[in-house]
Amino acid sequence: MQLDKSMKQFLAVTVLLSFLIGGVGGMLGGLYGKSYIIPWFVKNFLGQESAHNLTKEAAITQAVVEESATVDAVKKVAPAVVSIVISKDLSKINNYNNFPQIFFGFPFNFQAPSASDESGSTGKTEIGGGTGFIISSDGLILTNKHVASDAEAEYTVITNDDQKYDAKILATDPVLDIAVLKIDAKDLPTVELGDSDKIELGQTVIAIGNSLGEYKNTVTKGVVSGVGRRIVAGDNQGGSEVIEEAIQTDAAINPGNSGGPLVNLAGQVIAINTAMNQQGQLIGFAIPINAAKQDIESVKTSGKIVRPWLGVRYVLINEEIAKENKLEKDYGALVVRGQKQTDLAVVPGSPADKAGLVENDIVLEIDGQKIDEDHPLAREIAKSRPGDEITLKVLHKGEEKDIQVKLEEYKD
Repeated sequence: MQLDKSMKQFLAVTVLLSFLIGGVGGMLGGLYGKSYIIPWFVKNFLGQESAHNLTKEAAITQAVVEESATVDAVKKVAPAVVSIVISKDLSKINNYNNFPQIFFGFPFNFQAPSASDESGSTGKTEIGGGTGFIISSDGLILTNKHVASDAEAEYTVITNDDQKYDAKILATDPVLDIAVLKIDAKDLPTVELGDSDKIELGQTVIAIGNSLGEYKNTVTKGVVSGVGRRIVAGDNQGGSEVIEEAIQTDAAINPGNSGGPLVNLAGQVIAINTAMNQQGQLIGFAIPINAAKQDIESVKTSGKIVRPWLGVRYVLINEEIAKENKLEKDYGALVVRGQKQTDLAVVPGSPADKAGLVENDIVLEIDGQKIDEDHPLAREIAKSRPGDEITLKVLHKGEEKDIQVKLEEYKD
């Protein structure tokens, strides 16, 4: 059969339109099938969700779970977090304008009296504040030593339910920035102490504290930014204190947070907020709670904090220090002088002095435990008690030898 010209043109157009419609339909069907039909088929016939949906839903679920865990952790810990108000008699403050703002710098808006009435000023005024947390139901409170460093000051503890108690300094740690206060109360809520040795980088943490000495139980959230930091925290009066094995966090820590808890998502206290770097942003440091557990137990059993003492200043050796100084060992504790002329390498009359340790000795081991960045000298010494005899492996002028040392109680 012969087709005329018009029929041929009609068929050509029809075929072309069929291809176009089929192509567009196929493309749309593919997209629709990918976004709906295929997931529907996988879910209803195979009993599975698509990978795309699973990933999206898992992310949403994870976010909800973490947010819920944060809320639960705060609810668990907050009732045991307290604000500490520091007051002092005006007549005992010699220099109003230069009142120390130590570590976190946590003074209230304290105004100096005018020159006309300075000599006759009397009465109590609030001069600072900090944070603490309750570790026993009968009123033991853990905080920083620099919060409770003034023996002439008076301390008031304000609990989460706005109850006020007079507090006394029960004990201070001669080595760590830790103090224990006592209030006269019963059946108080307490915190649960975690295991700071299990902390991992990137782990979510929560800081709770009396920010700016005004906003009690302020909650901030971040992660563990670093572990095992050795920092020197100072005040504006020239004083300083070394914090060994500090935990670094980017959770916002503000003035007044000193002594407050750093908490994990299980609602356990894993560190004590202690210092911040004022030159950076969101760089705070906390004392691992495991370092404080011995203090807590010591206070509960003897009413004071007892620390063993060796009596040396040292620098932990690593590969970089060993290479730069051409040392024989790339581990150990190098006995060295401090920055000031009075900071001797070996304290005269100390257990180390009696055992014969001298400047530039390298303590390699304690009772067989190698001294390195994971096992610093201070931490290993803290595992013993005053009166214990330990064996030090020491590198002295190129010769290794064992030295017996009897530890003593550290006293200010």
